[in-house]
Amino acid sequence: MQAFIHGVILAIGLILPLGVQNLFVFNQGVTQPSFFRALPAIITASMCDTLLILISVHGISLLLLSFGFLKIIMAAFGAVFLCYIGWLTWNNTAVNNDRDKKSLSSKQQIIFAVTVSLLNPHAILDTIGVIGTSSVNYQGDDKLLFTAACIIISWAWFFFLAILGRGLGSQNWFIQYYEVINRFSAILIWGSAVYIVLTML
Repeated sequence: MQAFIHGVILAIGLILPLGVQNLFVFNQGVTQPSFFRALPAIITASMCDTLLILISVHGISLLLLSFGFLKIIMAAFGAVFLCYIGWLTWNNTAVNNDRDKKSLSSKQQIIFAVTVSLLNPHAILDTIGVIGTSSVNYQGDDKLLFTAACIIISWAWFFFLAILGRGLGSQNWFIQYYEVINRFSAILIWGSAVYIVLTML
């Protein structure tokens, strides 16, 4: 079980820091009319993370990012979408009665979840650095257990974030400060977009 426990610890360390992907899933838990309506964001983010973990374990992502033009394209698309998501977040102050009007559709959730998950070269490099590099220490069943642990933690975390957002979204104190929280989230998202552009120049 050493490989499994190692995978759990690494995945938690990788996924816990506040990032655009986490903020997006959490916000869907807050703004969607029901938890069920937030499932497209949760499942898409989880599937994208699963894909990143699998390709990192097999070293494919490092090969993909070795092409400079691909990194530039990913950075450009990622920065544009992050700016748009930041704008939506900045202007979204709906929590209660306006949820149906202001919440993202399933299609929008899927598109944005894919964007914040896969069009950020740094997120992929982080996955390579932590999970991909560590996976080389394991072979056979141990590597399978290590990979499974990382994937399980990823799925559990996104479901937890949406449930947390759903729970906080019904609290009066949270509703009062939601606009401030969203503005702060938007600034973080725009900061991520700027960071991607600057590091790709």
